[in-house]
Amino acid sequence: MSISATTRPRRSGEVDDVDYHFVAPRGSRNWSIRTSWRSGLRVRSPIRVPKEPIKEALRLGRDILFDIDWQGTQQLRGAFGTDLVRIFILPPSMAELERRLRARNTDSDEVIESRMKRAASEIGHWGEYDYVLINEDMDHCLHDVQAIIAANV
Repeated sequence: MSISATTRPRRSGEVDDVDYHFVAPRGSRNWSIRTSWRSGLRVRSPIRVPKEPIKEALRLGRDILFDIDWQGTQQLRGAFGTDLVRIFILPPSMAELERRLRARNTDSDEVIESRMKRAASEIGHWGEYDYVLINEDMDHCLHDVQAIIAANV
């Protein structure tokens, strides 16, 4: 699993170099793939994926799983062409997505509203992916992702 870098503040329970690489805004400039912009109350935080661990993993013949937005997927598609399996995971509904975001109890109403607007825009890109899954049940969805990966090795 790739670990993204972010300039946003660490949330309660997040671990540096496990959940994200937490870096100063200038510290992420030479990292390769812009995966998304996360909006906070007044802060826009770029999420990036570091180049070197990706290059090293690929050199060793390992596959890498990314959790990225459609713009990041386009960048990967440009870099790797057909040697990429794109899986789009949809929520069962927008109402369920909002319920899940609120149940986390980690973001303000303003941040959740912003995430819901971005999600509506993101969902419009599902047709650009090789596989589309609906995450009704996390264990079942994970099993489907694993099966897709195994079928494409």
